[in-house]
Amino acid sequence: MNAQRRSRHSYAETIAILTKEIGAAGNTVFVTIDQAAAAQSVGLSLRPTTLIVFGNPKAGTAFMDACPLLGLDLPLKIQVWETESDVNVAFTPMAEIAARYEVAGMNARVEAIDAALTKLLGNVT
Repeated sequence: MNAQRRSRHSYAETIAILTKEIGAAGNTVFVTIDQAAAAQSVGLSLRPTTLIVFGNPKAGTAFMDACPLLGLDLPLKIQVWETESDVNVAFTPMAEIAARYEVAGMNARVEAIDAALTKLLGNVT
């Protein structure tokens, strides 16, 4: 189940803080996708919604080496979206991803990634 929380910052501030903190933690932001802009480009509307795709090849490679299919869920992602009253952030915990692919023997790595994700969201929630 995805971890979802409410940000205490504006939509733009939430994205800026997360992006900065992802880099400060030694990760790479591979792409930031403005999904609302993509919708608008085809004549559709979507609430402000952004997907931040990020990771650390040093950490992710070990998982994909153990289970190549895990690359379907890596790099990690954080979704940010705005409603009329809230800015929300969500991610899929690494424990859930690892369980989905039956990755064994990497519990300490999984726990470390989930702790880092929780800390990252703590910067905005």
